[in-house]
Parts: sequence; structure tokens; C-alpha cells
Amino acid sequence: MTDTDTHAPPHSTTGPESADAPLHRRGIKSYVTRAGRMTQAQTRGLTDIWPRLGLSIADGCQDLDALFGRRAPRVVEIGFGMGTSLIEQAERHPQTDFIGIEVHAPGVGKLLDEADKRGLRNIRVYREDALAVLEQCLPADSVDTLQLFFPDPWPKTKHHKRRIVQPAFVALVRSRLAINGQFHLATDWEPYAEWMAEVLDAAPGFTNTASGDSAPYVPRPAFRPLTKFEQRGEKLGHGVWDLIYRRIG
Repeated sequence: MTDTDTHAPPHSTTGPESADAPLHRRGIKSYVTRAGRMTQAQTRGLTDIWPRLGLSIADGCQDLDALFGRRAPRVVEIGFGMGTSLIEQAERHPQTDFIGIEVHAPGVGKLLDEADKRGLRNIRVYREDALAVLEQCLPADSVDTLQLFFPDPWPKTKHHKRRIVQPAFVALVRSRLAINGQFHLATDWEPYAEWMAEVLDAAPGFTNTASGDSAPYVPRPAFRPLTKFEQRGEKLGHGVWDLIYRRIG
């Protein structure tokens, strides 16, 4: 991948789309739904625990205070995978409410099973397209932190249009974050980290929280759990780039 690929201007076919590009342009998705064998625990999560902790777009726009039965800081994580990081956060921070969004059934089932086994009451889950959830289910100015950890980097130039981090998506995130709320991104693909910084730096209403020599990136925050995937990558010398932007308007 060349510098031209990763730093193309917004109007280029290889760079981020314009801010007014539709979020669901021609039905393009930022993910691929993968089939996978379900374990007994994962099946239990989807059948027995889902009625209590699962949410659907059909439920409409949520009153988050009513949903959790309290007023608390709210964290939304898009694409939580198998849920290990999100479960750890929810268990470590019982005073915070968490909403996870993931399309893959095994990951959703595993997270629900673990949440039930650990007695977690501060977590809810959507098995839906994240863009639709943000648009239809989360009220404006209602989220304190939105997390996007290790999204598919779609490294081939012809697939860059599939990357979830685009100006229109960032504008939607901004509308759901409260003032001073944070958008926390992490990736192990450096060209995608550069792309993320380019899109966020150009987005109105955000400021980068990084400072010093590491800018535009921040050192890995202690509150972001270190996953097994990331630990393996570190041993192989792979880098990870964290970016945290704060909504200022």
C-alpha cells in the first residue's frame, strides 16, 4: 500500500468518502457475516439469556435511564467480537452501563453467557448492524464513550469503501456522543490508523486528546483491556494504535 492509498484526498476513490455520502451507500457493509459452529454455552446465551439482556432495532429508540433502571455513564462498543474485553470492562466498572453491538452469533452468545454467569446487570447487547443501531436506537447526546476496537481494516484499495470509519459515520457518532464524550478507536493496521486520524482530524466538533511525541495517537490506556489477540501481536512485534477524540461541539 502506498502513501497515495492511505492519504488520498476525500474526493478520491481510495480515500474517505465525503461527509454527505449516505451511510448505507448501495448496501455496502463494513463487515462480513461469518458462519460458525455454536458451542453449548453460546447457544444458551442466545436462547436463555437473550430475552433479558438482548435488544433489537424493533424496540425503537431507547430510554437508557429506563433500560438500565438508573442514570449512569454510558459506553457503547461496536464490534465486540467474542466479548472478552467488553465483559472485563463491565465487571471492572459496575457503576457504568455498557451496550455492545455485534453481528456474529457466536460472539453474542458467548458474551451473554458470560454476563449471566458473572451476574452482570450493567450490560445490554444488540445483534444488529451498528449503523442502524446508532441511527434508530440510541438518543442524541446520550453516550459518554463510543469504542471501536480493531475493526476490519479492509487493506485492499478497492475495499476501502467498506471501512466503517468514514466522514458520515463519524458525524453520526458525534451526534450520539454527549458534549465532552469520547470516541476511542484502536487498530493494529497502521495505514488504517492513519486513515482514522485523517477522517477524525477533518471532522467538525472533535478534538484529538493526544499530545506530545505520540500524537495523533495515545499510549494504550490502562482501561482498555489487553486481548489475547493483541498479546500475540505484541510478541510478534506488531504495533497497535489508539486514538481518542473528544466531542467539543
